[in-house]
Amino acid sequence: MKLDKFTCVSDINMDKYIEFLEYVKNNMEHPDWLGDFSKVDLIDLVNNKSKIWVYYFNNEPVCSMMIIPIDEKSLSELDLNLNDKDVVEYGPIFVNPKYIGKGLQYQMFLKLDEYCRNLGYKYAVGTVHPDNIYCINNFIKDKFIFFNQKKLKRGIRNIYLKVFHKDSLKRKMEFIL
Repeated sequence: MKLDKFTCVSDINMDKYIEFLEYVKNNMEHPDWLGDFSKVDLIDLVNNKSKIWVYYFNNEPVCSMMIIPIDEKSLSELDLNLNDKDVVEYGPIFVNPKYIGKGLQYQMFLKLDEYCRNLGYKYAVGTVHPDNIYCINNFIKDKFIFFNQKKLKRGIRNIYLKVFHKDSLKRKMEFIL
């Protein structure tokens, strides 16, 4: 199943997005993996340069992805010593239960990579519940490296980091060592 076959909408209706997010969460075996976002939080994020995409098939939401430009406070909470202008966060990235297992999450990672590279970001960061092996496998497949594990407001999360630009490779090595 190819992501490009679906209709992508980036000018989203926040109420419909939240309804889709809650539908997915309510149908997950482990809803705590997705986390909680209030309408106020989401509106604040979108008003501060975050971007949400929802993919549809016949007016049914199939999957969604989001980027969140990071600030200094968030970098500090993640123990990342990077310039906040160089870093973007991926998430939440989720799939309608009817479409799970079709490779859509990984395809969204690739779309986000291209979008963020084109915007000039040097790094992407993602957080994931340590038991969410499906998402972890997609991070690893997309060449993210495990950086750390921390207790965040959504609970314990693995932190993964991706380096986009070769000139940032030295920084990547500093994280590994």
